Amino acid sequence: MPINRSRLPATSLAIAAVVAMVLASGNGVAQDNATAAPEAASLAPSAARPTIRKAPARVAPSSSGSFEVGGVEVDTSGKTANAARLAGWRLAQRKGWQMLSRRMGGGGGTLSDSALDAIVSGIVVENEQLGPNRYIARLGVMFDRSRAASILGVAGSLTRSPPMLVLPLEWSGGAPRVFEQRTDWQEAWARFRTGNSTIDYVRPSGTGPDSLLLNAGQINRPSRGWWRMILAQYGASDVLIPIVHLFRQYPGGPIVGQFQARFGPDNRLLTSFSLRVGSGDALSALLDAGIKRIDQAYQRALAAGALRVDPGLQYTLPGTEEDAEVIDDQSLAGDGVMIADGASLAVQFDTPGTAAVESAERALRSIPGVRSAVTTSLALGGISVMRVSFDGNISALKAALEAQGWQVTVGTGAIRIQRGRAPLPAPNVQAENATAG
Repeated sequence: MPINRSRLPATSLAIAAVVAMVLASGNGVAQDNATAAPEAASLAPSAARPTIRKAPARVAPSSSGSFEVGGVEVDTSGKTANAARLAGWRLAQRKGWQMLSRRMGGGGGTLSDSALDAIVSGIVVENEQLGPNRYIARLGVMFDRSRAASILGVAGSLTRSPPMLVLPLEWSGGAPRVFEQRTDWQEAWARFRTGNSTIDYVRPSGTGPDSLLLNAGQINRPSRGWWRMILAQYGASDVLIPIVHLFRQYPGGPIVGQFQARFGPDNRLLTSFSLRVGSGDALSALLDAGIKRIDQAYQRALAAGALRVDPGLQYTLPGTEEDAEVIDDQSLAGDGVMIADGASLAVQFDTPGTAAVESAERALRSIPGVRSAVTTSLALGGISVMRVSFDGNISALKAALEAQGWQVTVGTGAIRIQRGRAPLPAPNVQAENATAG
């Protein structure tokens, strides 16, 4: 079949254009700080949304169980594009192990490829350029923490902070958003890998009641009682509030991000800085770079002792010194103890749902001598605590509750009430020596 040579030049030009686009370099992230001169870091377009490439036949574990090494530059070639890429990943494993060894105080020794395959849990593609037989990339390598620690002779466990609830607040177009709508800032925090961080981040998914409980107005509420209730829902001890203000010069054009690292119920400022990218396509790279800076600021504050759990957020269990001061020197261990007028005691009760809270409060308020019954610690699906003001004998309170069908356990500084459960029916088992008929 004859070859149409008249189309060859146009085809060659099209191939050259495609290759030029693949090998094109990316945008830069410029830093602008009050105390530091502006500097730029080149980020290619594929770095806008880093992906995790797992090694064959292995599943990458959570980043919290891995040592992570980033910024590994590779430039390899092969007979095919796949062969060049696999060669680049092999080289990244070797370079990453040397970098990890030096970071942990070792001499930067090497391991065989088979040994590295056993401890590498994943490859993170930060930026890659793939040709027919050449592979140029900036990669990250994730090493299994326990296996790598045993080889390096270091501690495999990482001392981390108490659980910290993250409220990622994004200001864009003059409107603040946390979980009211899905934001780029929320997605950036969701893909942030925390394996090397000493901060134990609690990152809500943004579904269910998150948009109601965790909104832009919540960060300005200093009430410790309300914060304690919210933190109890997410199993956190304190709150971190990373904020970004996004300023777009024009659609698709440069974006400036002003970042703030705040913490605590008083919304205290820890540090602030600015980053800039040249196009809207690099927004994800801008946010990822900002999160790394914010995480480093939180880690430094934790090491310096500036990032501590607010004392007002520490929940005090019933029967501790705080409750003893409220009720003076009285003890609730005996049923015949009289409670002083206006004194309060803690009542623990099960709350599988909101209806259980209302039912328990109504039951307490209906008892003669009860002045008030207010739930101070709500844990839906668990055990909540109610503060009850009662005038009279503790035995009278116990008898009144039992008359309503409650099971009452009296302890030191508190009582525990539970709904009585119906007894199980007796099993209908026929005696072994019984005869039919």
